[in-house]
Amino acid sequence: MHYGACFFPTTYAISPIELGTALEERGFESVWMAEHSHIPASRKSPWPGGVDLPQMYYDTLDPFVTLGAMASVTSTLKLGTGIALVVQRDPIHTAKEVASLDVLSGGRVLFGVGAGWNLEEMADHGTDPERRFGLMRERVEAMKSLWIDDIAEYHGNQVDFAATYQNPKPIQRPHPPIHVGGVAPGGLRRAVAYGNGWIPIGGRTPVEGAHLSTLRAEACAEAGRDPGEVEISIYYAPADAGVLSDLAEHGIERAVFNLPSAPRDEVLPLLDSYATVMAGL
Repeated sequence: MHYGACFFPTTYAISPIELGTALEERGFESVWMAEHSHIPASRKSPWPGGVDLPQMYYDTLDPFVTLGAMASVTSTLKLGTGIALVVQRDPIHTAKEVASLDVLSGGRVLFGVGAGWNLEEMADHGTDPERRFGLMRERVEAMKSLWIDDIAEYHGNQVDFAATYQNPKPIQRPHPPIHVGGVAPGGLRRAVAYGNGWIPIGGRTPVEGAHLSTLRAEACAEAGRDPGEVEISIYYAPADAGVLSDLAEHGIERAVFNLPSAPRDEVLPLLDSYATVMAGL
């Protein structure tokens, strides 16, 4: 099983450059950067994690710029978006960013995507919240065409463009792995439909190997896919050797530990504690 870390990059947190180096030195496979373009002052949408929205949601750096900085000081660390809010992003520009990062990093991108929860944030981008899941699928499919086809085009209900060239193509072929966030059954169903992985959040989805393995097998059987084609990455995984061993025994591919958006003196000791658990497995 692989081990990663998820993080909200902010100006008051540990430097992404120092974090990337520290993760790689401690044997982490991947890092996953959160995204929020802005938080509307008129927000009424409830945050799924509780009553009060943490300050870091208001203050996040751009994930692709941040991952580019981390790519420059690492050589093996995989660079993930966790998650990119593609329903708020132009697919042509986003496809260019993903491909550029993949090329400059030597093929290390993990493209985590999601539809998000902040309805007012979506609406500010011109997105109809009630149509966001269909829009996410179309934008992902359109980006796949841009990455794969020499002359790409896409004609959907919400995304439409004529034949076009976009280069360079990503190093990873046919494209960087697409990991879809969201709770079961909807999030898993979407991951199986057009992704290479599913990202459930621990606490909102039971972190039990048998349960997760069964969910994946059933969803893949329904869609006619091989379960081996859809990775599971547990966000906010507990740093508990027994839980992690259970996940590994049931074929769960990745545990992703949460890091606070905090200074180095708080983050580095936490990384050391995670690394100790990893080494014991």
